[in-house]
Amino acid sequence: MKKTGAFLLGFAAVNLLWLAAAALLDTRALPGPVDVYAHFGDVLAAGVFRHIGASLWRVFAGLFLALAVGVPVGLLMAASPRWNALLHPVVYFSYPVPKTALLPVAMLLFGLRDGSKILIILLTVLFQVIVATRDAARAVDPGLYQVAVSAGASRGRLLGQITLPAVLPELFTSLRIGVGTALAVLFIVEAYGTRAGIGYYILDAWSRIDYLEMYGGIVVISVVGAALFLAVDLLARRLCRWKEPS
Repeated sequence: MKKTGAFLLGFAAVNLLWLAAAALLDTRALPGPVDVYAHFGDVLAAGVFRHIGASLWRVFAGLFLALAVGVPVGLLMAASPRWNALLHPVVYFSYPVPKTALLPVAMLLFGLRDGSKILIILLTVLFQVIVATRDAARAVDPGLYQVAVSAGASRGRLLGQITLPAVLPELFTSLRIGVGTALAVLFIVEAYGTRAGIGYYILDAWSRIDYLEMYGGIVVISVVGAALFLAVDLLARRLCRWKEPS
Protein backbone atom coordinates (compact mmCIF):
# COMPACT_ATOMS: atom_id res chain seq x y z
CA MET A 1 0.00 0.00 0.00
CA LYS A 2 2.82 2.43 0.84
CA LYS A 3 4.50 1.84 -2.52
CA THR A 4 1.18 2.29 -4.35
CA GLY A 5 0.62 5.60 -2.55
CA ALA A 6 4.15 6.76 -3.33
CA PHE A 7 3.67 5.74 -6.97
CA LEU A 8 0.44 7.73 -7.27
CA LEU A 9 2.01 10.71 -5.50
CA GLY A 10 4.95 10.65 -7.91
CA PHE A 11 2.60 10.42 -10.89
CA ALA A 12 0.63 13.41 -9.58
CA ALA A 13 3.84 15.41 -8.98
CA VAL A 14 5.06 14.79 -12.54
CA ASN A 15 1.71 15.92 -13.94
CA LEU A 16 1.72 19.07 -11.83
CA LEU A 17 5.20 19.95 -13.08
CA TRP A 18 4.05 19.21 -16.62
CA LEU A 19 0.98 21.44 -16.15
CA ALA A 20 3.12 24.28 -14.79
CA ALA A 21 5.62 23.99 -17.67
CA ALA A 22 2.82 23.99 -20.26
CA ALA A 23 1.23 27.08 -18.70
CA LEU A 24 4.58 28.88 -18.45
CA LEU A 25 5.77 28.17 -22.01
CA ASP A 26 2.31 28.48 -23.59
CA THR A 27 3.22 26.75 -26.84
CA ARG A 28 1.44 24.23 -29.03
CA ALA A 29 4.55 22.04 -28.86
CA LEU A 30 3.88 21.40 -25.16
CA PRO A 31 0.18 20.76 -24.52
CA GLY A 32 -0.91 20.35 -20.93
CA PRO A 33 -1.73 16.98 -19.38
CA VAL A 34 -5.45 17.76 -19.32
CA ASP A 35 -5.54 18.16 -23.12
CA VAL A 36 -3.43 15.03 -23.66
CA TYR A 37 -5.59 12.86 -21.41
CA ALA A 38 -8.77 14.27 -22.96
CA HIS A 39 -7.58 13.01 -26.37
CA PHE A 40 -6.23 9.71 -25.07
CA GLY A 41 -9.00 7.90 -26.93
CA ASP A 42 -7.15 8.76 -30.16
CA VAL A 43 -4.07 6.98 -28.80
CA LEU A 44 -6.11 3.86 -28.04
CA ALA A 45 -7.86 4.02 -31.43
CA ALA A 46 -4.46 4.15 -33.15
CA GLY A 47 -3.70 0.65 -31.86
CA VAL A 48 -1.21 1.60 -29.16
CA PHE A 49 -1.46 -1.85 -27.53
CA ARG A 50 -0.02 -3.39 -30.71
CA HIS A 51 2.93 -1.01 -30.42
CA ILE A 52 3.35 -1.81 -26.72
CA GLY A 53 3.39 -5.54 -27.50
CA ALA A 54 6.07 -5.11 -30.20
CA SER A 55 8.26 -3.02 -27.88
CA LEU A 56 7.87 -5.40 -24.93
CA TRP A 57 8.87 -8.36 -27.09
CA ARG A 58 12.11 -6.59 -28.07
CA VAL A 59 12.84 -5.52 -24.50
CA PHE A 60 12.17 -8.96 -23.00
CA ALA A 61 14.20 -10.72 -25.70
CA GLY A 62 17.14 -8.36 -25.22
CA LEU A 63 17.06 -8.63 -21.42
CA PHE A 64 16.74 -12.42 -21.51
CA LEU A 65 19.73 -12.77 -23.82
CA ALA A 66 21.74 -10.29 -21.73
CA LEU A 67 21.08 -12.38 -18.60
CA ALA A 68 21.69 -15.68 -20.41
CA VAL A 69 25.09 -14.49 -21.61
CA GLY A 70 26.10 -12.00 -18.92
CA VAL A 71 25.53 -14.09 -15.81
CA PRO A 72 27.69 -17.08 -16.90
CA VAL A 73 30.43 -14.74 -18.17
CA GLY A 74 30.39 -12.75 -14.91
CA LEU A 75 30.56 -15.93 -12.83
CA LEU A 76 33.42 -17.23 -14.98
CA MET A 77 35.36 -14.00 -14.50
CA ALA A 78 34.79 -14.17 -10.73
CA ALA A 79 35.87 -17.80 -10.49
CA SER A 80 38.92 -17.69 -12.77
CA PRO A 81 41.69 -15.05 -12.52
CA ARG A 82 42.89 -16.14 -15.96
CA TRP A 83 39.50 -15.55 -17.62
CA ASN A 84 39.07 -12.30 -15.68
CA ALA A 85 42.44 -11.04 -16.93
CA LEU A 86 41.45 -11.99 -20.48
CA LEU A 87 37.91 -10.59 -20.50
CA HIS A 88 38.37 -7.60 -18.19
CA PRO A 89 39.92 -5.34 -20.88
CA VAL A 90 37.31 -6.43 -23.42
CA VAL A 91 34.44 -5.53 -21.09
CA TYR A 92 35.92 -2.21 -19.99
CA PHE A 93 36.79 -1.07 -23.51
CA SER A 94 33.38 -2.13 -24.86
CA TYR A 95 31.22 -0.83 -21.99
CA PRO A 96 31.60 2.94 -22.68
CA VAL A 97 30.86 2.63 -26.42
CA PRO A 98 27.37 4.08 -27.17
CA LYS A 99 25.54 0.99 -28.35
CA THR A 100 23.14 2.99 -30.51
CA ALA A 101 26.18 3.99 -32.59
CA LEU A 102 26.38 0.33 -33.58
CA LEU A 103 22.83 0.33 -34.97
CA PRO A 104 23.99 0.70 -38.63
CA VAL A 105 26.33 -2.28 -38.16
CA ALA A 106 23.55 -4.30 -36.50
CA MET A 107 21.18 -3.52 -39.37
CA LEU A 108 23.80 -4.55 -41.94
CA LEU A 109 24.37 -7.86 -40.15
CA PHE A 110 20.82 -8.70 -39.03
CA GLY A 111 18.60 -6.63 -41.30
CA LEU A 112 15.94 -4.08 -40.47
CA ARG A 113 13.71 -6.48 -38.55
CA ASP A 114 13.68 -7.30 -34.85
CA GLY A 115 17.09 -8.99 -34.84
CA SER A 116 19.07 -5.76 -35.08
CA LYS A 117 16.90 -4.02 -32.48
CA ILE A 118 17.17 -6.89 -30.00
CA LEU A 119 20.94 -6.98 -30.54
CA ILE A 120 21.29 -3.31 -29.60
CA ILE A 121 19.23 -3.84 -26.42
CA LEU A 122 21.31 -6.93 -25.63
CA LEU A 123 24.58 -5.00 -26.01
CA THR A 124 23.22 -2.08 -24.00
CA VAL A 125 22.41 -4.25 -20.97
CA LEU A 126 25.00 -7.04 -21.30
CA PHE A 127 28.08 -5.35 -19.89
CA GLN A 128 26.42 -4.01 -16.75
CA VAL A 129 25.08 -7.52 -16.08
CA ILE A 130 28.58 -8.96 -16.48
CA VAL A 131 30.16 -6.40 -14.16
CA ALA A 132 27.41 -6.67 -11.52
CA THR A 133 27.57 -10.48 -11.52
CA ARG A 134 31.35 -10.62 -11.35
CA ASP A 135 31.65 -8.06 -8.53
CA ALA A 136 28.86 -9.64 -6.47
CA ALA A 137 30.34 -13.13 -6.85
CA ARG A 138 33.83 -11.93 -5.91
CA ALA A 139 32.45 -10.23 -2.79
CA VAL A 140 31.26 -13.53 -1.28
CA ASP A 141 33.18 -14.44 1.88
CA PRO A 142 35.54 -17.34 0.97
CA GLY A 143 34.88 -18.77 4.42
CA LEU A 144 31.34 -19.65 3.34
CA TYR A 145 32.69 -21.84 0.57
CA GLN A 146 35.21 -23.49 2.91
CA VAL A 147 32.51 -24.37 5.43
CA ALA A 148 30.23 -25.73 2.70
CA VAL A 149 33.04 -27.80 1.12
CA SER A 150 33.92 -29.20 4.54
CA ALA A 151 30.30 -30.27 4.89
CA GLY A 152 30.54 -32.15 1.59
CA ALA A 153 28.80 -29.67 -0.70
CA SER A 154 29.25 -30.23 -4.43
CA ARG A 155 30.09 -27.49 -6.92
CA GLY A 156 26.47 -27.39 -7.98
CA ARG A 157 25.36 -26.77 -4.40
CA LEU A 158 28.00 -24.09 -3.93
CA LEU A 159 26.70 -22.34 -7.03
CA GLY A 160 23.00 -22.74 -6.23
CA GLN A 161 23.08 -22.12 -2.48
CA ILE A 162 25.88 -19.58 -2.03
CA THR A 163 26.96 -17.87 -5.26
CA LEU A 164 23.62 -17.27 -6.97
CA PRO A 165 21.81 -16.01 -3.84
CA ALA A 166 24.72 -13.59 -3.28
CA VAL A 167 24.55 -12.39 -6.88
CA LEU A 168 20.77 -11.97 -7.16
CA PRO A 169 20.36 -8.60 -5.33
CA GLU A 170 23.03 -6.92 -7.47
CA LEU A 171 21.63 -8.61 -10.54
CA PHE A 172 18.19 -7.16 -9.88
CA THR A 173 19.74 -3.73 -9.43
CA SER A 174 21.42 -3.99 -12.83
CA LEU A 175 18.14 -5.31 -14.25
CA ARG A 176 16.28 -2.22 -13.02
CA ILE A 177 18.86 -0.01 -14.70
CA GLY A 178 18.72 -2.21 -17.79
CA VAL A 179 14.94 -1.87 -18.11
CA GLY A 180 15.15 1.91 -18.09
CA THR A 181 18.06 1.92 -20.52
CA ALA A 182 16.34 -0.53 -22.87
CA LEU A 183 13.22 1.63 -23.02
CA ALA A 184 15.35 4.69 -23.78
CA VAL A 185 17.18 2.83 -26.54
CA LEU A 186 13.84 1.77 -28.08
CA PHE A 187 13.17 5.37 -29.04
CA ILE A 188 16.16 5.23 -31.40
CA VAL A 189 16.14 1.64 -32.66
CA GLU A 190 12.43 1.71 -33.48
CA ALA A 191 12.92 4.72 -35.74
CA TYR A 192 14.25 2.46 -38.50
CA GLY A 193 12.83 -0.50 -40.41
CA THR A 194 9.62 -0.98 -38.44
CA ARG A 195 6.05 0.19 -38.30
CA ALA A 196 5.36 -1.22 -34.83
CA GLY A 197 6.69 -0.18 -31.45
CA ILE A 198 6.04 2.62 -29.01
CA GLY A 199 9.20 4.43 -30.14
CA TYR A 200 7.94 4.31 -33.73
CA TYR A 201 4.52 5.51 -32.56
CA ILE A 202 5.98 8.59 -30.82
CA LEU A 203 8.23 9.50 -33.76
CA ASP A 204 5.39 8.98 -36.25
CA ALA A 205 3.12 11.31 -34.28
CA TRP A 206 5.94 13.86 -34.09
CA SER A 207 6.47 13.69 -37.87
CA ARG A 208 2.75 14.36 -38.36
CA ILE A 209 2.96 17.30 -35.90
CA ASP A 210 0.29 15.58 -33.80
CA TYR A 211 1.59 16.66 -30.42
CA LEU A 212 -1.36 15.32 -28.46
CA GLU A 213 -0.75 11.78 -29.75
CA MET A 214 3.01 12.21 -29.34
CA TYR A 215 2.68 13.09 -25.68
CA GLY A 216 0.10 10.35 -25.27
CA GLY A 217 2.77 7.92 -26.50
CA ILE A 218 5.28 9.38 -24.06
CA VAL A 219 2.79 8.84 -21.22
CA VAL A 220 2.28 5.25 -22.38
CA ILE A 221 6.01 4.45 -22.42
CA SER A 222 6.34 6.06 -18.99
CA VAL A 223 3.56 3.92 -17.54
CA VAL A 224 4.95 0.78 -19.20
CA GLY A 225 8.38 1.54 -17.75
CA ALA A 226 6.94 2.06 -14.26
CA ALA A 227 5.02 -1.23 -14.54
CA LEU A 228 8.23 -3.04 -15.52
CA PHE A 229 10.08 -1.51 -12.56
CA LEU A 230 7.31 -2.65 -10.20
CA ALA A 231 7.42 -6.14 -11.74
CA VAL A 232 11.19 -6.35 -11.16
CA ASP A 233 10.70 -5.16 -7.56
CA LEU A 234 8.04 -7.82 -6.98
CA LEU A 235 10.26 -10.53 -8.43
CA ALA A 236 13.20 -9.34 -6.32
CA ARG A 237 11.10 -9.50 -3.14
CA ARG A 238 10.06 -13.06 -3.97
CA LEU A 239 13.52 -14.33 -4.85
CA CYS A 240 15.55 -12.30 -2.35
CA ARG A 241 13.43 -12.67 0.79
CA TRP A 242 16.52 -12.38 3.00
CA LYS A 243 17.34 -8.92 1.66
CA GLU A 244 14.97 -6.05 1.00
CA PRO A 245 15.73 -4.72 -2.48
CA SER A 246 16.95 -1.16 -2.69
